[in-house]
Amino acid sequence: MKASTFFIGLVTGVVAGSAAALFSTPQSGSNLRSNVKTASSDWKEKLSEVKFQISDLKQSIARLTKEAKTEVPQTIDELKQSVQKWQNQTGPIQENLQNEISSIQMAMEELEKSIANHQKTPSQTN
Repeated sequence: MKASTFFIGLVTGVVAGSAAALFSTPQSGSNLRSNVKTASSDWKEKLSEVKFQISDLKQSIARLTKEAKTEVPQTIDELKQSVQKWQNQTGPIQENLQNEISSIQMAMEELEKSIANHQKTPSQTN
């Protein structure tokens, strides 16, 4: 539902409710006319205030939309650059870690072979 349709319905409902309350209360003709004029001027002021607030809201939404169109892509680009920079900085470190892990694995394999050979040698001498 559009906001303008909602506000039109809201204003119409409030005006109809006010008119029904105003005309259903017992009062003299002059009091009724006076109350209608007062209520009418009050509603005109409130309606113009609502129109101003709606206009202000539309301008704010337009400004935010424009800012989002410029700021969001710029922020995404900056994030991409930061990630790329981080990857470039951590690439050599990652490579060094992989080399060290490979070295450790080779040392473990050699140690396992050495232990296996050492276990075979004493049992063969007995």
